[in-house]
Amino acid sequence: MKIRMTLLVGLLAASLSGSAWATITAKFAVTLPEKSHQGQGVAKFIELVKAKSHGDIVIKPYYSGALGDDVKVTSALQGGTIEFTVPQTTTLTGMVKAYEILDFPFLFKNDAQAEKVLDGPVGQRLMDTLPAHGLIGLAYWENGFFNATNSKHPIQRVEDFDGLKFRSIQAKITQETIKALGANPVPLAVPELYTALETHTIDGQGTPNAVIAALKLFEVQKYLSITRHSYGAFIPLASKAFWDKLTPEQQKIIKDSAIEARVYQRQVARAQSESAKKMMISHGVQVNEVSDAEHERMKERVQPVWKMFTPSVGQDLFDQVQAELK
Repeated sequence: MKIRMTLLVGLLAASLSGSAWATITAKFAVTLPEKSHQGQGVAKFIELVKAKSHGDIVIKPYYSGALGDDVKVTSALQGGTIEFTVPQTTTLTGMVKAYEILDFPFLFKNDAQAEKVLDGPVGQRLMDTLPAHGLIGLAYWENGFFNATNSKHPIQRVEDFDGLKFRSIQAKITQETIKALGANPVPLAVPELYTALETHTIDGQGTPNAVIAALKLFEVQKYLSITRHSYGAFIPLASKAFWDKLTPEQQKIIKDSAIEARVYQRQVARAQSESAKKMMISHGVQVNEVSDAEHERMKERVQPVWKMFTPSVGQDLFDQVQAELK
């Protein structure tokens, strides 16, 4: 009788709390600081999951790379030791070549085109490749369009890239893009970037406005050119080992929260891009827009890069993206 009474009390307590399942705890590894567009997207996601689960799914964020860089924490998700992270899609190209399509230079002209591809069948097709690698894709968020800074002159025409020593990441497509534009790629990690620009070891680099501001590169760069030469997307990921332990209802809560947070995160990303540009102008950085005609000339200059990497991402995927853009 005492056991039955204890059980009834437990069930009653569970019903009063809004749930009959045990509290689930999870870790969310975040590369950027809490105030960044990435960090604010994560905070919104966590808030939504808590509300939708009535407090039964508790996610703790670890900002500013506290648990490691994107490669390390993505691997930890695959191993099941961390539950969530949100890397840029470029991080996934080592395991899923098809994701390289999103790194094609000058692929998107504007935000609307990027959203059309990422939030539609192409984005889902790419996410469908991830469970085989121990990952679950939840949505696509925004890092933003990459723009060029340098210490030599404004980049107004494609010829203005000629001869510049331009920072590159290790990804081959990035290095080939810089070469195609006429500049010389110099592979450098982020911690080395400021000093390399300050000492003129390199002349310039390309990242989203908010990242340029966050790294204080405006202190060692004179020109910011709105080249929009690449688009960076974040992808919130869940560990499949963790995901498979959840009920369908819990999975839906997490997926819906990531999609709902997407709208907010993109708004923050675009607002931060504009405010970063204004702040850099106030610090004496000369900012110039690249005309549509010159943007098309730059796109034409990198077509050999598209042809080089289309076989590895798949002609059918490339054709599907182009159909979506049209």
